[in-house]
Amino acid sequence: MSKKINLFANLKSDFASGLVVFLVALPLCLGIAMASGAPLFSGIISGIIGGIVVGYLSQSHISVSGPAAGLTAIILTAITDLGAFDVFLTAVFIAGLIQLGLGFLKAGSISNYFPTNVIEGMLAGIGVIIILKQIPHAFGYDTNFEGDQSFVQNDGNNSFSALVEIFNHIQLGAVVITAVSLIILISWDKVSFLKKLKLVPGALVAVIIGILLNEFFIQTGSSLAINKEHLVSLPIPQSFDEFKAIIVTPNFAGITNPQVWVVGLTIAIVASIETLLCIEASDRMDVQKRYTNTNIELKAQGIGNIVSSLLGGLPMTSVVVRSSANNNAGAKSKMSSIIHGVLLLISVLAIPVILNKIPLATLATILILVGYKLAKPATFMHFWEKGKYQFVPFIATLVAVVVTDLLKGVLLGIVISVIFILRGNLKRAYSFKKEEYVDGDIIHIDLAQEVSFLNKAAIKLTLSEIPENSKVIINAHDTVYISHDILDLIREFKVTRAVDENIKVKLKGFKKAYELENTPELTNHVTFEHYYDVAKRVMVKKETFKEVYQN
Repeated sequence: MSKKINLFANLKSDFASGLVVFLVALPLCLGIAMASGAPLFSGIISGIIGGIVVGYLSQSHISVSGPAAGLTAIILTAITDLGAFDVFLTAVFIAGLIQLGLGFLKAGSISNYFPTNVIEGMLAGIGVIIILKQIPHAFGYDTNFEGDQSFVQNDGNNSFSALVEIFNHIQLGAVVITAVSLIILISWDKVSFLKKLKLVPGALVAVIIGILLNEFFIQTGSSLAINKEHLVSLPIPQSFDEFKAIIVTPNFAGITNPQVWVVGLTIAIVASIETLLCIEASDRMDVQKRYTNTNIELKAQGIGNIVSSLLGGLPMTSVVVRSSANNNAGAKSKMSSIIHGVLLLISVLAIPVILNKIPLATLATILILVGYKLAKPATFMHFWEKGKYQFVPFIATLVAVVVTDLLKGVLLGIVISVIFILRGNLKRAYSFKKEEYVDGDIIHIDLAQEVSFLNKAAIKLTLSEIPENSKVIINAHDTVYISHDILDLIREFKVTRAVDENIKVKLKGFKKAYELENTPELTNHVTFEHYYDVAKRVMVKKETFKEVYQN
């Protein structure tokens, strides 16, 4: 039975963090909608549903859902191929139904197989992307849209070349507001007298100061005034009819179109994987170390996408950027996500004019600090100290996430982790020890708990290198499982090569089911008499040696 949660228990901290996430999510919702070739308002609708509906149904305390940058290419292509946004919404509706089904089928359990170093590499990669993408906005150079996470941008630049271009497009007003915002955000938690104002988020103060500074620049006719294209740009309906026209509903006539089903399935799979990755990452970030039921999360996402499609919204996932901002702002429960959704709803209805005065430079500063906390140097040092088997998948995931995308980066990290596991298992399949005696060496091969077909090559090589006239003891006392391939290999070695090359073999600890130890044709054991003959030469009494041998 699940424990009941009081959503209002941490209202003070949850409201503050919800406000921060709202400020971060607003331009992201608009930017992702713009990049997807969808109506701008569809991104806001998705953010509202992700906050209120998914936030309420989900069991995650930290994650925040909304339109995701990882789906922009899929959405843009789908809208073009299907020919109309309302037909595309039918595909989103289908995606929601599929996700709901995946939740009931308990497909969320696949998240348990994501390695920790890969998840941390993904988070650090997202942190690097945030920093790289927001630095241009901080300097007033905004050719890439808010929410863009792709390495190669629409303008032909990439994340690194765009940094060089900044020097040709610096806007001093944006730089001033970025500097002031940075000072406020850093000092808010460090200066003693400001700590008493903890109820007021530093991000909100930075936003208000940013708006006031820019208004001052405009009113005084200063060259530092920030142009409209460097401010938040929320669509403002002038009448109720205009607002009503914004809401697009699905065209269910397209449900007979096979292409609609293909798009729906694609969105469902990609959105589900991204959500599971984000949930795993959010649980890692949660200071209280609470774990989310991923099957319930898939159901919540499915219902969210169904509702979003019916109201004209974009498909959504749990989103790392928003979830990270939520965690860094001190969220204690999912009430924070719900509050962010409510604030999005209120803002588009009541105060769009004020929101359109927010400088993107201020929001970029907030996000840069979020990115730094995800990719701080201490994280790199932590995995470096754990050794190459932890560090290599971590750094490979990070780099791949930055230069490709989240899913490809995580896939690469998992593949490298699996290769390292297989390599480790190959090495640990058995231990090899050689004891030297006057009349010849005795070779000990002790098999590990599990010996699979993957270990065949290593064991085959070891057996092939055993010299003629040797004495070999193969010990299986500790094994729980030995594959038939390995059993056949040992059997062939014992009855064929050992006989041909006068290699004396003793098998110890093999189960009866293996049909190796007691079969009539396999009697070529290293005998007690042989061992005693060796012992006599080092003056060991027969009775003493017999006791040791039997043990």
